[in-house]
Amino acid sequence: MIKIAITGGIGSGKSHVAKLLNIPVYNADDEAKRLMQTDEGIRADLLLLLGDKAYCADGTLNKPFLAAYLFASPPHAARINEIVHPRVRQDFNRWVAEQERAGEEMVGLESAILFEAQFEDTVDAVVMVYAPPALRMKRAMQRDRATEEQIRERMDRQMSDEEKCRRADYVIRNDDSEPLPSQLKKMIDELTIRFRKRG
Repeated sequence: MIKIAITGGIGSGKSHVAKLLNIPVYNADDEAKRLMQTDEGIRADLLLLLGDKAYCADGTLNKPFLAAYLFASPPHAARINEIVHPRVRQDFNRWVAEQERAGEEMVGLESAILFEAQFEDTVDAVVMVYAPPALRMKRAMQRDRATEEQIRERMDRQMSDEEKCRRADYVIRNDDSEPLPSQLKKMIDELTIRFRKRG
C-alpha cells in the first residue's frame, strides 16, 4: 500500500486536491478534534493540564477555553500537541491497517500541520499543495467569512510555503497554471513506478 500525505497552507486547496485523488483520506485535523472529544486518555491529560474548564458541564470539549490557551503562547500549543499528536498517529496507523485489510492500494493523510506534527515519517511521500498568498487569502476569507487580519494571523502561525515545498516530495500548484488532474496523474504514475521498484 502507498501512503501519501497532503499538506498546504490555509486556503491552498489541499482538501480539494485530496478529493480529486479519489482515494480514502484520513483528515488529521478533523480526527484530532474527534479524539479530543472521545479519547479517554486525551480527556484525562487535558483535565490534568487545564483543570475542569477543559470540558463543559455536558462533557463536550470547551473549545473557546482551549483555543484561548492554545494561542496564548507557543509553549501552550506545544503542551496540547504533546497530548494529541501521539494519539492521532496511533489512530492513523489503525485506520491504515483497516484500509489495507479492505484491499485499498493507496491512502492519503490530509494535515495542515504535517511537518509541525512530525507525521511525515508515517507516509511514503508528501504532497505540498501550493497557491500564491494573495489567492490563498481570497479563498480563506470567502470560505471562513473572516477578515484579512484574521486570516493573516493564521497564515503567520503556519510554517512557510517555501519550507513546506522544500521538504515535500511533490508540489502541486493550485493556481490555474496547469490543470490539477494532469498534475495529479503525473504524480500518481511516478509514485506507482517508484513503489513497484521498491518492492
